[in-house]
Amino acid sequence: MSDATTSTQAAPEAASAPGGDNGKRSMDKDSLGAITGDRPARKRSKKKISYLTINKIFHVDYKEVNVLRRFLNEHGKILSTKVSGNTAKQQRMITTCVKRAREMALLPFVISEPSTERYSRPRREGGPRRDEEQGSDSRGGDRNDSKE
Repeated sequence: MSDATTSTQAAPEAASAPGGDNGKRSMDKDSLGAITGDRPARKRSKKKISYLTINKIFHVDYKEVNVLRRFLNEHGKILSTKVSGNTAKQQRMITTCVKRAREMALLPFVISEPSTERYSRPRREGGPRRDEEQGSDSRGGDRNDSKE
């Protein structure tokens, strides 16, 4: 009889949930990774502080080209807030000033010739190029001669 009572007492525990935790999940770092797909938690990076905030510049004029160049990339595009660290108000001010400076020809719209040391690619070593192998015809040369 003791066997029968033991099996009936064990049955409700086994039927509740696998692992015997009664349907409750503990939310620690290990189990949270299993819920989100076993990916490790991403660390937040420190927010970048704007050049304007550091130097306590409250207003930028379109004639201050040296300050405005800090907010342009190598192609002449305005850097995003995420990259520059500007607040929304600072970003609007910088955008307006850069656009005015471009209209007054103080800043270029596009920098067409970037520095050569950064963008030059070394030529690959090896045989001749495809165009040189096949002659002047890019489709393979003498295709129609084989039918004669």
